[in-house]
Amino acid sequence: MSVHEEGARNQGSGPDPGRASWARDLAMGIRFAVGGGREGWIRTALTAVGVGLGVVLLLGAASIPHILESRQARGDARVAVDGDRPVKRSSATLLYADAGTSFHGDPVRGALLRPDGPDAPAPPGVRALPHHGEMVVSPALKELLASPEGTLLRERLRFKAVGTIGEPGLAGPGELAYYAVSDRLTEEDGSSRIAGFGSRIPPRELPPTLLVLIIVACVVLLMPVALFIATAVRFGGERRDRRLAALRLIGADRRTVRRTAAGEALFGAVCGLLLGTVLFLAVRQGIGSVTVWDVNAFPGDVTPSPALAALVAVAVPLCAVGVTLVAMRGVVIEPLGVVRSGSGRRRRVWWRLPLPVAGIALLLANGQVGTGGGTVDPYLIAGGAVLVLLGAVTLLPWAVEAVVGRFRGGPVPWQLATRRLQLSSGPAARAVSGITVAVAGAIALQLFFSAIQGDFMKVTGQDPHRAQQDVMLPSHDVATIREMVARFRTTKGVRGVIATIESTASRPGPVRRGEDFPPSTQVTVGDCASLGELAHTGPCKDGDVFVVKDSTGMVDTGYLFKTARPGARVLLDQGIRTGKPDGAPRTWTVPRTARIVDSRKDPSGQTAFGIFATPGALDTAALADPQARAMVRTDPAVTDAAEYVRNTAARIDPLMAVRTLQNLERDKQFGSVRTGLLVASTATLALIAAGMLVTTLEQLRERRRLLSVLVAFGTRRATLGWSVLWQTAVPVALGLALALAAGAGLGLALLRTAGKDTFDWSVIWPMAGGGAGLVAVVTLLSLPPLWRLMRPDGLRTE
Repeated sequence: MSVHEEGARNQGSGPDPGRASWARDLAMGIRFAVGGGREGWIRTALTAVGVGLGVVLLLGAASIPHILESRQARGDARVAVDGDRPVKRSSATLLYADAGTSFHGDPVRGALLRPDGPDAPAPPGVRALPHHGEMVVSPALKELLASPEGTLLRERLRFKAVGTIGEPGLAGPGELAYYAVSDRLTEEDGSSRIAGFGSRIPPRELPPTLLVLIIVACVVLLMPVALFIATAVRFGGERRDRRLAALRLIGADRRTVRRTAAGEALFGAVCGLLLGTVLFLAVRQGIGSVTVWDVNAFPGDVTPSPALAALVAVAVPLCAVGVTLVAMRGVVIEPLGVVRSGSGRRRRVWWRLPLPVAGIALLLANGQVGTGGGTVDPYLIAGGAVLVLLGAVTLLPWAVEAVVGRFRGGPVPWQLATRRLQLSSGPAARAVSGITVAVAGAIALQLFFSAIQGDFMKVTGQDPHRAQQDVMLPSHDVATIREMVARFRTTKGVRGVIATIESTASRPGPVRRGEDFPPSTQVTVGDCASLGELAHTGPCKDGDVFVVKDSTGMVDTGYLFKTARPGARVLLDQGIRTGKPDGAPRTWTVPRTARIVDSRKDPSGQTAFGIFATPGALDTAALADPQARAMVRTDPAVTDAAEYVRNTAARIDPLMAVRTLQNLERDKQFGSVRTGLLVASTATLALIAAGMLVTTLEQLRERRRLLSVLVAFGTRRATLGWSVLWQTAVPVALGLALALAAGAGLGLALLRTAGKDTFDWSVIWPMAGGGAGLVAVVTLLSLPPLWRLMRPDGLRTE
């Protein structure tokens, strides 16, 4: 059937054409998109690319639940199960000890195993347990150990790698992990006997403020995607309208024309949906080799939820049809190719302003929440955020039209740019709507982040300026302890060691009336320099003894003096496990010359008290179950000083714990949410940049003939280049101004919801600067195509 015949049929379809007419008109639009020649295919391709980029991100967002579930399931499967009761030794049990470490700031998850028999269970991802002195490693750790960067780590993990850990035993392909077998493992060194792996760890309930943050972040990250898809389906709108004018010329009514336009958009959206699916599958195959903000995943993890994938598959085509029909309501397409705005009226602001006001009202209607409790209504929070950001988007076209309508005069490039914006400001506003929403949302999130992060940061009381690493030595042998301390002091990059040997002392004799057990206190032996870091000892020499009072007031001085006082006899060998002397009682008399001093917080933030003695005053061989501790000061000029310390600790004992001292500690849930937002925001910004580039190229292609005409009449290319730059800069400046206002308003409403009244305005400007920088990069990338479009052959037509 010819176009004329089909148009004639549609003429008599009446006011309600029915489903058959809808299907016929949509099919005609699809045929226009397929058989519209080179121009039609270019428009379809641009729409497909734009929609496809959005679909990739939407499918990625739809995969997040499966990614989290998969990581949680694998993490639960490798938890060592020791149970509430001790596990009896059998051929199906093994000893398990955590031996994790850190390398250049990256965690290395590790464990030492000792099977009790041939039926001992293997961890997930491990086919069979290796032999003594061997280990199985993750693929990422194997690659690191084989590289020059892993030299120091090879010195620490002195086991022979004989296999790799499979996917079931790893959180992600980039995780550094190992399992090693050692016959030296015993229950006395803190190991646990287990009968298997796998335990469900119930997730912690999210604090209300974090829940609010996640909800708003989802809105902020997905709204630019939806806006970009809505913009992409309108690519080539002017050329499409001129083609549709031919239908009006042969008698088609306005409804037929609109449905035909919807069919064109539907075909482009479906092509974009297919292209996005193909791109998503291609990206998913290589996702394991990509790490963003220390996060990566297996390709199988990146699987969209079926319900969400179905929603994307339905929503994208419907969005294309809906946006096209709404856009066509503001356009009149008449015969003879006349295309003009429907009524020439200026955009109204009265219906746009209530949107952000209603959004803020919804946010405030939720009430205050805090880390301690509160009710979070996700619909109120999400709806409020959507309305605020949608208000910024709807205000942008009005603001561009209102501002550029007042421009008069100026240089030629400025006049060309402003006149173009005055004639058609809609495409320019749509092009920057995504960056407006992204910047507004980023400002709101940063304001919220900066206000609530204090609730998830704990002051540890540690002083990393006095010492950088804290080492616990799991040995009770005094000779071994002294050797350990000597090794640390000779380690490369170590400037000093605060080393002490700790035990307990109790009052000799039977329990007295009113006492449940004899009073006891701590005994600390170390050199003068080390003791001076733990107490205000003042002048000190080897042979001195101090009675240290607890300066925090938590331990009563009177109780302390029941055991620790000058001239008192104390019992040194009261066993920690038995509560009785190990053999003949070993007593020691505190010298009458012992000075009473106040305690001092050590670099780890702890406070010690009791009897402090130098090695010349007390023989550490007399102590019962001594524990050694070392706090290490490293030289900042030595790059890998911390790694040298960990290597020394591993040579002494693989189970030695090395802890980095830091004055602030971030909550793990907060850190996970923050990392997830950084990953998602990076992907969103990449989409916005790609989308803006495609939009800019499409607009330049629409104006190709106009640019060629101006060049043919002698207009300098530099003049046209500056005019294109101003056409982008003006909407961007207005968009960023609206983003600042909307982001600040949304951020303040969120702060009110969280019960915060202080905010940091300094976080606003980097977001605005980042948005402007992104636009500048996209503009620079569009200049080469602009020069090519200014050639005289752009005047050719068919």
